Amino acid sequence: MLYSVLVNVRLKNLKYFLVAVTALLSFNTASAQWQKEDLNIVYEYEELESIFEMDNDTTYLINFWATWCGPCVKEMPYFQEVADFYKDKAFKLILVSLDFEKHIETRLISFLNKHNIKGEQYVLLDGKTNKWIDKVDPQWSGAIPITIVYKGDKRRFYEQEFHNFEELNNIVEPIIN
Repeated sequence: MLYSVLVNVRLKNLKYFLVAVTALLSFNTASAQWQKEDLNIVYEYEELESIFEMDNDTTYLINFWATWCGPCVKEMPYFQEVADFYKDKAFKLILVSLDFEKHIETRLISFLNKHNIKGEQYVLLDGKTNKWIDKVDPQWSGAIPITIVYKGDKRRFYEQEFHNFEELNNIVEPIIN
């Protein structure tokens, strides 16, 4: 009899434990929001050109990056930090991934979810880079990461890695204000 009481108590506790674990797992995966259909997958650069032509009061921070690029991966949290910092302003973060199509689900989406990266995400699969690199910016050598910040006719191009929030914010602040 005592044994059956102990088993019932343990089963009851196990039930509460399993409910708590399920709730925690649901909470932890809630930040994992990205799925393939959420990405703007473009096969030709021309489909992307409009992100450089917005003429309004919004400041745009555009970053070309890839999960296979070490400096790109290291600086990505600072882009999210800047986006969070300006969330109440006319500001938009646009990320353009140059990841390979076969790595979208295994690497790109996994990275975005793991690091809770938000913003508008494009995947540019146009391999004819020599045709469109100069259209992005004539100064661009083709290496990544690159960052463009613009608002109206104010535009700055940076072919470099940003090492912290302050360094990245220093290029956004003069444009947004």
